[in-house]
Amino acid sequence: MREVKVAVIGSGSWATAIVKILLNNVEKVHWWVREKEIADHLNQYGHNPRYMSSVSFNVQRLDVTHELNRVLKQADIPIFCIPAAFLNKSLGGLHSSLLNGKPVVSAIKGIIPEQNDIMADYFYKRFGVPHENFVVVSGPSHAEEVAQEKLTYLTIASKNRLNGAAVSGLFDCRYIKTSLTDDIYGTQYVPVLKNIIAIASGICSGLGYGDNFQAVLVSNALQEINGFMDAVKPGNRDIKKSVYLGDLLVTSYSQFSRNRRYGQMLARGYSPGYAQMEMNMVAEGYYATKCIKDLNERLGVKMPILDAVYNILYNNSPVTTEIKILEDKLS
Repeated sequence: MREVKVAVIGSGSWATAIVKILLNNVEKVHWWVREKEIADHLNQYGHNPRYMSSVSFNVQRLDVTHELNRVLKQADIPIFCIPAAFLNKSLGGLHSSLLNGKPVVSAIKGIIPEQNDIMADYFYKRFGVPHENFVVVSGPSHAEEVAQEKLTYLTIASKNRLNGAAVSGLFDCRYIKTSLTDDIYGTQYVPVLKNIIAIASGICSGLGYGDNFQAVLVSNALQEINGFMDAVKPGNRDIKKSVYLGDLLVTSYSQFSRNRRYGQMLARGYSPGYAQMEMNMVAEGYYATKCIKDLNERLGVKMPILDAVYNILYNNSPVTTEIKILEDKLS
């Protein structure tokens, strides 16, 4: 077991799955959850009462608290896993000095609403974390399969290879394989974009479109993603690699995809707001759609799938109307 002190910041499904992974490699995980009652429950019973409740932990190997600065003070490597839409509020009392000189790890697949910042830019602007100290954990992955210990491949992105290797070592285990890249931009933007596509895929599924159409939708989506990435952060990346294409596929097709499920609910007539409440989980693609639409106003990339989802979510356009229009823009 490693002696490094690692902290997980967040209490959702992915945070819970990450704690499970880490306990393969460290003796104890320091864990921040926002609600004191959930922290107390975890410390007493060893499972998260709200998410992934079937996952059991040895309470002797957890240090769970609702005091953010206390857990960060103890951590050599903090891993943030809070939905992007709630990050500002959740980290309101964080003392930025507690992140100084540490590898700061993001397992967040989202973008900050209103600010349109990916996580590396957000942590730099708000807490002074240099990009050299920033590390990204990216998929393709679903927390539910990790909890079941099904073989999963993660990509660790960092401009500092030593930091990347250190984080990789924390995640590597019997059912997790990791690879390294220095593309901290693609590994942040593509997960944001694929959540939007997953909403479109869910809508089409809910409307009765079959696998043939879904294949065309996702193929065109990959072109949209590639065009956006070339415009926003050009680089020498292979968009067909699993960290990009694989993440798009699993989120578009999987039964565990909350963004796909969200799209299916929209197709059944739920309003965007009511579908979010009914799911009791955050569909990051809802917020991502507006952020990427705003960014693309400047970039001018042709993105008909993004436009269709945006019109449904923010212009109250009927799902059938938008998908019919989209049919003639795909090839």
